Amino acid sequence: MIRNYLKVAWRNLVRNRISSIINVGGLAIGLACVVLIAMYVKDELRYDRFFKDSERIYRVNIHEKMGNDEFTAAHTPPPVGDALQSNFPEIESYTRIFKPGDEVIHSVNNGQKNAFTEKKLLAVDSNFLQLFSYELIEGNRATCLNGINSVVLTESAAKKYFGNASAIGKNLVLDSYSTPFTVTAVLKDIPEQSSLQFDVLQSTAAVKVIKHFTWSWVWLQTGTFVKLKRGVSTDPESIQKLEARFPAMVKVQAATAFRRIGQPFDEFIKKGGRYDVLLQPIKDMHLFSAKIGNRYFVQSEIKYLYIFSAIAFFIILLACINFMNLATAQSAKRAKEVGIRKVLGSERKSLMKQFLAEAFLYTLLASFFAVAIVILALPGFNQLAAKSLSFAGFLNWWTIGGLILIILLTALFAGSYPAFYLTSFKPVTVLKGKGDFKASGSSFFTRNALVVFQFCVSTVLIICTIIVYKQLKYTQSKDLGFDKENTIVISEAEKLNNSEDAFRQELMHLPGIANASISTNVPATQVFFEDDYAPETDASNITAPEKNIGMASYIVDEFFVPTLKLKLINGRNFSKDFADSASVILNEKAAKAMGWKNPIGKHVIYPGGNNVKFTVVGILRDFNTESLHADITPFALFYTTSKSYKVSTSYITARIKPGDYAKTISAMTAAWKKFRPDNPFEYSFLDENFDILYRTDQTMGKVFGLFALLSITVACLGLLGLAMYTAERRTKEIGIRKVLGATVGNIVAMLSKDFLKLVIIAAVIAFPVAYYVMQQWLQDFAYRTDVSWWIFGLSTGITLLIALITVSAQSAKAALRNPVSSLRSE
Repeated sequence: MIRNYLKVAWRNLVRNRISSIINVGGLAIGLACVVLIAMYVKDELRYDRFFKDSERIYRVNIHEKMGNDEFTAAHTPPPVGDALQSNFPEIESYTRIFKPGDEVIHSVNNGQKNAFTEKKLLAVDSNFLQLFSYELIEGNRATCLNGINSVVLTESAAKKYFGNASAIGKNLVLDSYSTPFTVTAVLKDIPEQSSLQFDVLQSTAAVKVIKHFTWSWVWLQTGTFVKLKRGVSTDPESIQKLEARFPAMVKVQAATAFRRIGQPFDEFIKKGGRYDVLLQPIKDMHLFSAKIGNRYFVQSEIKYLYIFSAIAFFIILLACINFMNLATAQSAKRAKEVGIRKVLGSERKSLMKQFLAEAFLYTLLASFFAVAIVILALPGFNQLAAKSLSFAGFLNWWTIGGLILIILLTALFAGSYPAFYLTSFKPVTVLKGKGDFKASGSSFFTRNALVVFQFCVSTVLIICTIIVYKQLKYTQSKDLGFDKENTIVISEAEKLNNSEDAFRQELMHLPGIANASISTNVPATQVFFEDDYAPETDASNITAPEKNIGMASYIVDEFFVPTLKLKLINGRNFSKDFADSASVILNEKAAKAMGWKNPIGKHVIYPGGNNVKFTVVGILRDFNTESLHADITPFALFYTTSKSYKVSTSYITARIKPGDYAKTISAMTAAWKKFRPDNPFEYSFLDENFDILYRTDQTMGKVFGLFALLSITVACLGLLGLAMYTAERRTKEIGIRKVLGATVGNIVAMLSKDFLKLVIIAAVIAFPVAYYVMQQWLQDFAYRTDVSWWIFGLSTGITLLIALITVSAQSAKAALRNPVSSLRSE
């Protein structure tokens, strides 16, 4: 019986070639989208789940509130791990990580000296590889990081430094250290599904800054992980109960550190401050850290998985709708077949099985084409989504079973309505030739509703794509408060060993350099942030803040402001003509937070127990140092001689004159080689650094664009099929109208207007849906573009134009037929 169903289904497929191509094509595109997005989702869900005992490993986060500043961060104080292990028997062990910054590493390979700037260097505790089960090729996991001067390389890093020879026992020279480091182990390359990516590991015991801040609970620069003992409950309720016991420990452990900076912990809490230690499952790090500050980990957001999954669902739904529409549009052709089968004794149940078998055959054929589409499209999709997905790697028993289930569900859904509808015909009515099965009220309404739904989905995706790109354009064009164009950033200036100013002056002699500056940081990089800045109170402080404020800051020279073209709106810049070691320049937001009416000459008390005062000498127009996702923060610039704090980073920023950029960069490289001949010259453009901050948003925009195109393609395939059958049904009418003088244009307009009405209805329904979705997405940006009316007009115009081209092509074909042939048509 099944064989007979499939044989009849195959005959119908071959007989109706055009509709079969449309059905198979639409279903193939829909299934290909489902597979591609399923591969993406599966890859995202696998992050950090490959570690042994991953269900017992937790990242420590800090939720802090000081004054008006409140944040949750994955950056913790150095002593928090030891305190947790010592005070809570549930915690078996802890390990810490620290990112020291880029390091120039020298090696000797076959007598040839090499130097590389290592950007993926990580300092870790000696038990790091015992807590995290990265695959080891050579070395002892338990002891390889015990030595202060031990390093562990990944397989790729080992080849980079030592070629194909074994790296074990070889030496590497790190510029920041006088003693060589010895390679003690080699790891397989870190899986892409690891939130933590590195090529070189060194021991935290060698990092002086960590030793220096061993006491500190306010220096939030390390990452900490804890592992719970076996048998400890890991359900969310139990973890919350464990976290509820942390505050008492923090109060005792952090008291000394807070007192040392002049802020007693009890007083800090009374002022409304918070300092909560939280545990986050390692398996949640990648997708559930959108609101958690982070500089160590590769992060995404779970909302993107929901969005992409919804897109996949709607596109396969559009393909199924095509199948339903075309099947019901051809109802008259199948009506006699159904009538004869019923007269000959076929039950409605067997007829329904026949139509479902046809749907299954179409879907099965489509699935083969879908696989081919996926294989062909995968390289481009990987580039689009910044992934390295492979179809072979995606397949396993679970995914194969899932794909079979999707194919069966698609066939069932696509074939269900035609099966119920087509088998409902009464044989007597059909065989007498009575009844217009093509235009019955219920089927007509259903087809129109489904067409509206199809174009509603397509219009929503088009609107979303336009708004995403508009926001990205806005991020590139918005005035950030400084000029990021034609600006080169040299990030390894500290490697010049106190020769930064001499190198800066060397750059200033180059004809292509307009200006150059030295600073501890630059926009689009990290900032140094400290809480508890206080304004010196006096009678003029008319709106003094109730609580001290937090401020980000850089230490800069007098050339920083003109190099970045920051705008001074009051006061002056730093200058060697003044004793500026105790001077500070604030941005507008900081001055406003301090409560001063006339800030110039007022004093800021620096955080700490010494009550050091800095005199405000200038006010800058507010400027963005981060992406537009974040609001502008109160900001301070300290002069290079102030020594208000110490950081290990140093940047040189150079503004290039328009012209031959390649020649200028070549001259800059030559100047660098005079000072550091053994070190590579590393640089980046400031505008490109800002673009990197929006990489996730750019990926989202591209994916929206791709699937908007695919959805409109699937919708138009269905529209083409419906137009064909509408033209066929009205063949005689077209012939009569042409005999009576109707032009081709009249005929095309007549056949097109009904479909275009549906597209306009779809657009009207799509507007509020798209508006709501995009308003929710734009909430993630502190500074965002407006959702203009023209976007909805443009999206409607695009959809109408595509639909018009699709329908008009078929309508024109029908209109151009010889009216004599049309009138002979039965």
